[in-house]
This record gives sequence, C-alpha cells and structure tokens, in this order.
Amino acid sequence: MVAELRQPEVSSCRAASSGRRKKGALIIECDELWSFVGSKQNKQWVWLAQDRNTREIVGCHIGARDETGAVALWQSLPECYLDAKTYTDYWKAYRAVFYANTLYQVGKKSGQTNHIERFNNTLRQRVSRLGRRSLSFSKKLDNHIGAIWMFIHHYNTSLPL
Repeated sequence: MVAELRQPEVSSCRAASSGRRKKGALIIECDELWSFVGSKQNKQWVWLAQDRNTREIVGCHIGARDETGAVALWQSLPECYLDAKTYTDYWKAYRAVFYANTLYQVGKKSGQTNHIERFNNTLRQRVSRLGRRSLSFSKKLDNHIGAIWMFIHHYNTSLPL
C-alpha cells in the first residue's frame, strides 16, 4: 500500500541559492529505511535525500521499496537537485530513475553515504515508531507519515543558517 497522502515539499532550493552552500557542485546522498504500520507484514519504506553540504533533507517519500518509490523520491526533489551528483547504495531502483552521468552507486565502506546513514540512525532514535523492536508503532499510515514529516521539518528548521 502506497501512501496517497499529499506529502508537502521538504525543501526549496534555498540552500543552493543562499550562503549556506559551500562552493562547488550540489551533492546529495540518498537512502531508504524500513518501517512498518500495524504489523511487520505491512512494510513502509522511508526514502530520503540529503544535501551533503548543508545536511538538509531535500527529498522524502514513504511507500514501497521498488521503482515507484524511487520515482516518488525523484519527484520530491526540488528542481535544482535533479542534476546534482548523487551517491546511493546499490539498490537497482535508483538506476532506473536518476541520471546515469550523475549517479554514483557505492558501498557503505566507501564513506560516500555516511551522512544519510547517520541521519537514518537519528531518525530511528528520535521517532520511536521507527524502531525495529518497539511497542510504539503506527496503527494508521497517515499518522506514520505525519510523525516522520514533522520530524524532518523540525530537523531542517533547526539547522544553522
């Protein structure tokens, strides 16, 4: 079941146009993490894209771990990030969506996805319903999506300018 809830825009291209961004090309790191709603058989994947320089979450989708999820992540990205250098893991869905000349699929030991992996850990620690072994879990998909979105927006607004 894919979330039909209209997900708000995570970010604009403010980091790309403001003084927050370091000189050079835009670089994003993408990853997905597992969660569930109601029971562990109802898996929901949280797809994330993070600007490497500003640490801002610039794209997010909650749904299936397939090509449609990767497309939805792509569609959640602000326009200025569509041609950014993108580091991901070896999940095949990324190859079907991102531009081949800007996509770099790397292993965890390369260190190129460290920031997004660290954010995934932070997300699991701070949003209790994402814990793998937890009594706190969402019974409704809308509540699950809302809790994740609230944390992401809080995280983005708490970053230094």
